[in-house]
Amino acid sequence: MAAAAVIVLVIVVALVVFVASLSVRLVQQYQCGVVFRFGRVLERIRQPGLQLIVPVADRMVRVSMQTTVIGVPAQGVITRDNVTLTVDAVVYYRVVDPVKVLVNVRDYPSAVLQVAQTALRSVIGKADLDTLLRDRDRINAELKAVIDAPTEKPWGLLIERVEVKDVSLPEGMKRSMSRQAEAERERRARVIAADGEFQASRRLADASRAMANTPGAYQLRLLQTVVDVAAEKNSTLVMPFPVELLRFFDRLAGGAGEPARPAGQTDRGPAEQAGRGPAEQATPVGPGLGPVTENVAAAAADGDGRRPER
Repeated sequence: MAAAAVIVLVIVVALVVFVASLSVRLVQQYQCGVVFRFGRVLERIRQPGLQLIVPVADRMVRVSMQTTVIGVPAQGVITRDNVTLTVDAVVYYRVVDPVKVLVNVRDYPSAVLQVAQTALRSVIGKADLDTLLRDRDRINAELKAVIDAPTEKPWGLLIERVEVKDVSLPEGMKRSMSRQAEAERERRARVIAADGEFQASRRLADASRAMANTPGAYQLRLLQTVVDVAAEKNSTLVMPFPVELLRFFDRLAGGAGEPARPAGQTDRGPAEQAGRGPAEQATPVGPGLGPVTENVAAAAADGDGRRPER
């Protein structure tokens, strides 16, 4: 009897262990459990930890709640301005409703990948090349909105982030963009140089007005220029030429161009004319002189020292 009791006890313990193994499920911290009872989904979602289910009647499916990253293969796209590009992207998503993920869509990672490829072609085809290269954030936001629309509510997925990873341009387009960038930099350099010349001319004009009000400033500037030249090249001989001497020649040239004065009129003042001797008096020209004598007297009075023409 004792042996039979021991055998029965062992059988009962084995059955209990077997039933426990069929009814106890372990759910990890990053998972949620969805229980199907005779093919129907139970409303309660099993949280992480040890969970009990009814053997044979229940079946539990674990769904990962972690963020999943999928890479979108390179897609050949034609932009709005008819430029052929090769674009690839990366999509970050996670499950927010495990029941919809299991019931409404089959193989949801593959479904998300197909939606991402279609959205990438659609969004890039509506944008031009400059927008794609310059405003990448707006393109990423549009991609996220387009992919998130058919996946969040129907499938229970949340698209956290979409990024355009790489944009491959044709070689001809790369060379054209390089020439454009070089021309733009040259234009900016010319504008900056012209602006510098304009500002320098204004400062030089201000300096010239200030030096005109102070005559001694010209001499100081001349001496400073001599010092600068002597410091750079000691073998150079600098001969300053006064500006006043140029002005003297200018006045002299202007005085030489004045019309001739009448006979008997000189540049001397009255006092000098009064102090002249008899030998310095101009020879009067009377009516009895002939034409030759009158011409000689007129030439002597003008002081030009030239012989008159007969």
